[in-house]
Amino acid sequence: MPLAKLSRHALFYEIHPPRTRAAGGEGEPPPIVLVMGLGGRCAGWLPFQVPAFCEDRTVLIYDHRGVGQSEDPGEPQTTAALGRDLVELLDVLGLEQVDAAGYSLGGMAVQEAALAAPERFRKLVLIGTWARADAKRRMLLAEWAALARANTPARAMIRHRLIWTLSDESLDAAELLETAIAHLDDGQTPLTGEPFARQCDACASHDALDRLPRLAHPTLAVCGRNDLLTPSKFSRQIAEAMPNARDLALAYGGHAVMAERPERFNQVVLHFLDEDRGTT
Repeated sequence: MPLAKLSRHALFYEIHPPRTRAAGGEGEPPPIVLVMGLGGRCAGWLPFQVPAFCEDRTVLIYDHRGVGQSEDPGEPQTTAALGRDLVELLDVLGLEQVDAAGYSLGGMAVQEAALAAPERFRKLVLIGTWARADAKRRMLLAEWAALARANTPARAMIRHRLIWTLSDESLDAAELLETAIAHLDDGQTPLTGEPFARQCDACASHDALDRLPRLAHPTLAVCGRNDLLTPSKFSRQIAEAMPNARDLALAYGGHAVMAERPERFNQVVLHFLDEDRGTT
């Protein structure tokens, strides 16, 4: 069980080396760290993204504090604290510079990490996330936090969240829906109780919009065109605030676009990461 000991707690992580060349070999692109979203474990990257991304690059995934096997310091959460966790993790693992892709809450943590330590990041991919929540999302997150603190059964929380997470097409696919429910209801993913509520609080209070112009990193803000939770207005707002960013909405995808349209999502992200290497 690999645990990285940070200053106050330890995080579970996995490193997946490149398959086609030795890690650290000549010409290898920088590692990419994949940062999971609200109430998710890093295992969610394993079916689709890790196999594609570690074709020729090192891939780092990890669980946020209080998730899975990562320790929970038991304090209120902020995206700034999660960003510090990411930078500390890079320190512990000796990774000087990485590409970072963050989903939902993970995208907010990546924003804060890049603002705190811009030299540690080469390119950013911000997936289904925002720089500042609007009133509707703050209301929704407050409701989710209240339900979590009332210890609403996990299956009820899962179904409530999937309404916002999956596209209509995915919700119509009974087999896909049951697979998603089974994956989330694994006893390790924080879908109710205080850990999940604190993550909701962090998402609702995240506000980096006025600071994003400081980030000159090449950035791709991507979402699903049918994303109800983080519609394309949020990606557009991020791209307009940053000096070297673009936004993209992928057709037929909801909030979980990387799982609903994995091949297209992976193609777009890898092209963005590799375009300055002269590859497609």
